[in-house]
Amino acid sequence: MHALNPSALQNHIAALKARAIAALYADSSLSVRLARYNAAMARARALEANGGAQ
Repeated sequence: MHALNPSALQNHIAALKARAIAALYADSSLSVRLARYNAAMARARALEANGGAQ
């Protein structure tokens, strides 16, 4: 992934968290919704751990 400026990185993290919440309300089975939520939150947490939450 290319380097993002801090503002863009924060926006990307926020978008991933919004995607995770939206996944919980999707018209899919519970296991699919939970898997999508966990995947999006894992990416958001990874970005935060790599300096996104400053």
